[in-house]
Amino acid sequence: MYQEFKSHLQTELTNIREAGLYKNERIIVSPQGAVIRVADGKEVLNFCANNYLGLANSQTLKDAAKEAIDTHGYGVSSVRFICGTQDLHKQLEASISRFFGTEDAILYAACFDANGGVFEPLLNEEDAIISDALNHASIIDGVRLCKAQRYRYANADMADLEEQLKKAQAQRYRLIVTDGVFSMDGNVAPLDKIYELAEKYNAMVMIDESHSAGVVGRTGRGVTERYNLRGKIEIITGTLGKAFGGAIGGFTTGKKEIIELLRQRSRPYLFSNSIPPMVAAAGIKMFEMIDATNDLQDKLHSNTEYFVKRMKDAGFDIKPTESAICAVMLYDAKLSQDIATRLLDEGIYVTGFYYPVVPKGQARIRVQISAAHEPEHLDKCIAAFTKVAKEFGVIK
Repeated sequence: MYQEFKSHLQTELTNIREAGLYKNERIIVSPQGAVIRVADGKEVLNFCANNYLGLANSQTLKDAAKEAIDTHGYGVSSVRFICGTQDLHKQLEASISRFFGTEDAILYAACFDANGGVFEPLLNEEDAIISDALNHASIIDGVRLCKAQRYRYANADMADLEEQLKKAQAQRYRLIVTDGVFSMDGNVAPLDKIYELAEKYNAMVMIDESHSAGVVGRTGRGVTERYNLRGKIEIITGTLGKAFGGAIGGFTTGKKEIIELLRQRSRPYLFSNSIPPMVAAAGIKMFEMIDATNDLQDKLHSNTEYFVKRMKDAGFDIKPTESAICAVMLYDAKLSQDIATRLLDEGIYVTGFYYPVVPKGQARIRVQISAAHEPEHLDKCIAAFTKVAKEFGVIK
């Protein structure tokens, strides 16, 4: 049997390569940061990490992690409800709740698990999920695992959302689900308008703050802070793997009854190992750091504003953004790959994105800004983009 299946797999892989969609993993041999070293020993500037606050190689977080290994061990070898809950896990959940202004929180191995495990325990075939068309794959997969009726509205289109809410009035409970920041464009969900419609049509709201927590809002408390809705959103999911240190771990936070039921019925929580003590300890320390000062958020916002303005001034087509994601639109898939490859020659590490990750004809290079970037890093990146884009005739 496998020989036949092997031939099928080889054909699939060949088709992926021929379509230009094969993903190669480029090897990094240094810690994550603004400057990284790749496998050939060359140092380059990294502009494609989710390391928004520059904490992935923070000495303070590394020290907290090392101390936790000595005090709490390397791992726990258990799921939470058997013997896998340490004081560090509960302290981190409390830190997450305080940060977002919510009632309780629950940890997962990743936000993919948080999104995958949130719908099925809460909703059934009598209920409705109304989901933004550009929501993350983890939300899409989580919705598929749930028996609730499914409605979809065009990205951030409030007129379409209202139409779907009208259709969903036939169901018992309604849950609107949206990313906080849409990762390919960098746009922020209009949560104020979503909340108004939820109130009008008697619906609840869930938001994935993975790309917005630590980034959006004056103090980085996310989209709920941006729209003055702290404590009003029923469900928030997020990750420790981006702005919050970049390791592993996801979470759901929100209304206490929702979190309590997830502890009883959410399968990724019940049947996955607890996150390592060192990750929990570093997470606690991270929240202490960003509670104490707004310096990292202020620097990130300043860096992003500077970079976007200078790129627009240079003639680039930039998607509107309120996040640390800057989508440099190139439209052609091959062009996005060729320019990304050429930029690496100039010492700039970025990635081209194209169909099926983004719609056909919407290829772009996604630049991600970090508080770890210094002005000279930003200037070098802008200069390299300008040089290479002129070579390819993208700008004059």
